[in-house]
Amino acid sequence: MAEILTVQLGERSYPIHFATDLRKEVRAELEALRSSGRKVAVVTDSNVATRQAQALEEMAAGVPTLVLPPGESTKSLESFGRVLDFLAEQRLDRTSVLVAVGGGVIGDLAGFAAAAYLRGIGFCQIPTTLLAMVDSSVGGKTGINLKAGKNLAGAFHQPRSVFIATGLLVTLPAREFAAGMAEVIKYGLLGDAGLLARLEDSPLAQASPDLPEVIHRCCAIKARFVESDERELAKEGGRALLNLGHTFGHAIEQETGYGRYLHGEAVAIGLAAAARLSQRLGLISGEEVRRVDKILSAHALPVRLAVALPVAGLMSAMARDKKVRAGLPRFVVLARLGEAVTRDGVPPEPVEEAWREVGAC
Repeated sequence: MAEILTVQLGERSYPIHFATDLRKEVRAELEALRSSGRKVAVVTDSNVATRQAQALEEMAAGVPTLVLPPGESTKSLESFGRVLDFLAEQRLDRTSVLVAVGGGVIGDLAGFAAAAYLRGIGFCQIPTTLLAMVDSSVGGKTGINLKAGKNLAGAFHQPRSVFIATGLLVTLPAREFAAGMAEVIKYGLLGDAGLLARLEDSPLAQASPDLPEVIHRCCAIKARFVESDERELAKEGGRALLNLGHTFGHAIEQETGYGRYLHGEAVAIGLAAAARLSQRLGLISGEEVRRVDKILSAHALPVRLAVALPVAGLMSAMARDKKVRAGLPRFVVLARLGEAVTRDGVPPEPVEEAWREVGAC
């Protein structure tokens, strides 16, 4: 029996369904939509189409499906156009629903296409990676990357439902699972000291019996932030706290061409850098920084750049980040392990030093 967590957003509230296997539930929802005269389409990637072929067939047999290449490079204007053309070819109308089956790339891309097509149609999220389950499938942030930076084009467009079937993680490669753990660790660092303690006690793995509970816990944390600050407009704190490690991480992704690091790997280095910036701002100790590094390393995540990147380029990438305010990046830093705060007006010197400590030159 599926558990349900509701993201409370008034008339735009929606359920997150949790279970090991949700194929029957997804199939029932899609059949109900089609029986009512609403068209449905699916967007996925070739990895999912291959590894989860049976699940896709059981969930969406007979539903028009667009299969895209996997990887961050798919979050592009070109792919965005392909999805829009696909929706038009299938003659979807404003009552139709697009279903995203995949990781964060597919969810972000399909969600943005759903927000733009006919000025907005409904969409569902069926995340297939740990990162998408605990983070990107919940909250309504959709978007694509531009040459100038990560997620610079997008929209807030909440899904009508999210189906988190943890059994889909069985085929997830170990590196992808580790990348998702960066977001899980982020939740512990920014607002759940109990979760952080659990991760320090022993690494969370694909075979861990409490993995479903941890995923549910992360979604509940994110739902709380989304409900209180849906469009990230709070002057301090709010939903922006979910960006812990991301200002650094997005700069790494941009400077390496969205290919060398998985998103979660770049965020992990970003978390290590954010911890060092927090120390330089007098908020946490060197011992706490070492604890952050130890948790990340225990989950097979990097804490330093594999190849040095110029600080000047990384700082320039930060300046183009979508969270810039009045020309300066807005940082999320650690007041302590388990509590994050936003900080504006941080001078460049401690940021540059934080970069150097994680391997920039």
